[in-house]
Amino acid sequence: MTRAEQERRRTGSARARPGAKRDRILDVATDYFGRHGYEETKWADVADAVGIGSTALYHYFDSKQHCLYEIMSRTITRVRERFDRIVVDHPDWTDALVELLVAAFDLGDTDVLEHRVLLAEHGRVGIRRALPREEAAREDARSKKRELESDWAAFLARGMQEGALPQNDPQLLARVVLGLYNSVWSWYRPGGAIGIDDVGRFFVSRELALLGCDPQLAAGRFPAATARG
Repeated sequence: MTRAEQERRRTGSARARPGAKRDRILDVATDYFGRHGYEETKWADVADAVGIGSTALYHYFDSKQHCLYEIMSRTITRVRERFDRIVVDHPDWTDALVELLVAAFDLGDTDVLEHRVLLAEHGRVGIRRALPREEAAREDARSKKRELESDWAAFLARGMQEGALPQNDPQLLARVVLGLYNSVWSWYRPGGAIGIDDVGRFFVSRELALLGCDPQLAAGRFPAATARG
């Protein structure tokens, strides 16, 4: 799914979807947390932007942090769905690897903000919460994060078994690759001086080199570099 299709998925027929109001709250909170920071965002500001009273938010979420956990869980779910789809659609391991790395940068602005929130606040998933729904959402986000790492480790182990990758510790290698990728979201912002395609071109070649693959495997997969003033 291209980034344009991802954006249409979010902005499409909201009234026809079950849970549309809850999704709207998540979308608005993602925008606020991603652009202004979680701590800097007031829960009441999210309610105002959605067009509901502050107390109405508690029908959907126990707290602002509960909402944060749901954003994190939703983001990881989408990443894992993309991962699974690509691995199934590309039986050749090297083709799948290149597609996974390239597709990870085929993101719309909302996707980028979700990744920024996930990176900035990931440490919170390790702290137990007292409220039942909040704790369940925290545990769900933490479990999905671990499962994604395990998926990558298993995928890299397969590449080693097939001789496409040098032998190494697959779990440690998965953490290194994911860590390099996630580092982007500590500084990249939509509409900044560097476009997402330029970032993707640079980082994918480095990820391939880090894995011991030819860094030119993804050459031509991104549009030509853009000149920005």
